[in-house]
Amino acid sequence: MSKKTRIDTLTIKGFKSIRSLKNFSLGTLNVLLGANGAGKSSFVSYFSMLSQMMEQRLQKWTTQQGSADRIVSFGIKETTKVESFVTFGLNGYKFELETTVDGDFVFASEKLFFDGPRYGHSWVDLGNGHTESKLKETFLAKKLGSPWKNDTAAYCYESISSWKVFHFHDTSDQAGVKRYGPTHINKHLSPDASNLAAYLYRLLNEEPNVYNEIRKTIQLAIPFFDDFHLQPVALKTQEEVINLTWRQKDSDYIFWPSQLSDGSIRFMCLVAALLQPDPPSTIIIDEPELGLHPYAITLLGSLLRSASTRMQVIVSTQSVPLVNEFSVNELIIVDREDGDTVFQRLEEDEFQTWLEDYSVGELWEKNIFGGRPRR
Repeated sequence: MSKKTRIDTLTIKGFKSIRSLKNFSLGTLNVLLGANGAGKSSFVSYFSMLSQMMEQRLQKWTTQQGSADRIVSFGIKETTKVESFVTFGLNGYKFELETTVDGDFVFASEKLFFDGPRYGHSWVDLGNGHTESKLKETFLAKKLGSPWKNDTAAYCYESISSWKVFHFHDTSDQAGVKRYGPTHINKHLSPDASNLAAYLYRLLNEEPNVYNEIRKTIQLAIPFFDDFHLQPVALKTQEEVINLTWRQKDSDYIFWPSQLSDGSIRFMCLVAALLQPDPPSTIIIDEPELGLHPYAITLLGSLLRSASTRMQVIVSTQSVPLVNEFSVNELIIVDREDGDTVFQRLEEDEFQTWLEDYSVGELWEKNIFGGRPRR
């Protein structure tokens, strides 16, 4: 069995606007649909926190958020801890984070779950009172004393670490994707695509078929684009760096990334993420339609659906054209009730009469599904 397993169910309590989400099932393709402020970003942020926890950077992430008071639901006067239980395959990861007087978090509990035919329903307790997750060090040390416990730590760490959040909103002149970066940081695409040039350079040399598929897909949305011009430059320190320069069709002139529109750069990042040859088990993308041309959004819908055959896809959106690319069963409606974020799956059978006359996007736009702004 692969040690990179997609998410089956998710419980989150006390995290930002998500006061209580219990045993929520996630499928292969999950489209979060809701108005501004409904809580889609809170859902995505949960996975960002989980990613930082796996690398023992919870306290740094908490500080960047402004303190634990900004993370627990409606502040520490109402909520003093974050609880979560996520299941994947035969395993699960459960934790409770309590706030401290210094604005940080401490683990009140951290446990691993295993349910299999050989060892049965079992828990591995990683203890309490620590400020950073013990899962990675447990996986690396392998000192739990029995094969099934060590395997559980491996499955849990490798699965959760493989869930990747991508966020390509920053296309400013200071954005990493527009600047020179080290050529050797190229094994995986960075969450903000800051190493896109180095990543594409590796694919060009090691997986040319994948590189060409990325290039041809970009050309569908950006017809004047011909190819990237990926040329490493040696520094005085002997380190090589590379930049995302490119050419347009019928021209030898080399363009800089700053000569691309923001939407074009975001589309390039999305294509690279969704066509990864060694994909994460789960990929999470927040509002990927930002700045894209309507035709590019249609292409994006096809890319997301195709990607969902190779990895679990979680995407949040407010785009009617993008919603049109999905079925009702793939939507998760995100709304606010009494100030709390709530999540609801829809059953396509309940909307068959409507679907005879309207597209899925039109039904959302008409607020038939919910998830639209309301007073």
